[in-house]
Amino acid sequence: MPAPRCLAAFLSYETAKSVVVKSWVVGAVNRAVQLLILAYFVGWVFLHEKAYQVRDTAIESSVVTKVKGIGRYAGRVLDTADYVTPPQGTAVFVVVTKQILTEQQAQGLCPESEAAFRCRADRDCRGKGPATGSGELTGRCVPYNGSARACEIRGWCPPEVDTVDAPVMLEAENFTVFIKNSIRFPLFGFEKANLPPPGSGAGLARCRFHPERQPLCPILRLGDVARLAGQDFPALAATGGVLGIKIGWVCDLDRAWERCLPRYSFTRLDGLARAPAPGYNFRHARYYRWPDGTERRTLTKAFGIRFDVLVYGTGTVLCDIILLNFLKGAEHYKARKFEEVPEAGVPAPPASPTACPPSVLGGCGRDKQSTDSGTFSLSL
Repeated sequence: MPAPRCLAAFLSYETAKSVVVKSWVVGAVNRAVQLLILAYFVGWVFLHEKAYQVRDTAIESSVVTKVKGIGRYAGRVLDTADYVTPPQGTAVFVVVTKQILTEQQAQGLCPESEAAFRCRADRDCRGKGPATGSGELTGRCVPYNGSARACEIRGWCPPEVDTVDAPVMLEAENFTVFIKNSIRFPLFGFEKANLPPPGSGAGLARCRFHPERQPLCPILRLGDVARLAGQDFPALAATGGVLGIKIGWVCDLDRAWERCLPRYSFTRLDGLARAPAPGYNFRHARYYRWPDGTERRTLTKAFGIRFDVLVYGTGTVLCDIILLNFLKGAEHYKARKFEEVPEAGVPAPPASPTACPPSVLGGCGRDKQSTDSGTFSLSL
């Protein structure tokens, strides 16, 4: 009957059979393939990619910056409180290199300074929208300068004229920034800073970063940062821009603590100068009271170089066999890595897993094992 035969086929058990072929050609090809696989794992996976190591990319970092330098601008001597913003010394800061000032502004009515709002009659000021970059349009055309006329606005007067030429503080090229960076790889509890350890005798105050002569000095000249980022400092100071100071911590934590060192690199982050709205600038105002009690302000359009300190890193240590058995704190790591769950109804393993009862499969003496693949050939 077909049904019993199908049931018997379904309940049958199949096992792999190992055949040992005693052939020099086949054996040589087999060993060559094994050698290639071994070379791939040893050469590429282990030595090049270091797959035997555990990686921690969740780097924790703090950055503190301090800029130093004295410059001269528009007949005044400026220090860091005048040209650095924000003043907290964070990982992102701006060094102002050019300013356009509009002083003694007060709330009132005045002609708009932008060329797009020149007019001949009131009708030219209608249909342009409710506001300009400086205030709200009133709909009237009023005298502006000489015979020229412009649309009237209500807002801070006189409006800003940002097309004037302004000097650039080129002394900023010799200003320096001190970067204090501390990092931690939380998986391994590893901490390090970019400063020399106390008592090392390193001349921190006198060093200046150089990619070859002093690659570990945390004091960087701003002109060198721009040059290493492929930028011309005078041109960058005139239009403004954003530079990135990247600190990389790629450390093999199997090596000595002193061998984990930062690497500095530099790039421009705000794209090409020919991009729309090139450069970097922002506006801020200082308010005060006039003797007659009116509120006035000085509006500043500031051009500057923004510096972003970016920290990244990867920490690696030897594979879990070392972590779980030999390193300090192995029990703590093992408790985090494994969870033991008891299972009811599972019989205990035999006392001697290698024992072979003589009643099973005709006894141990008749079993044969291949020395190549680890499979068994059973004599039934």
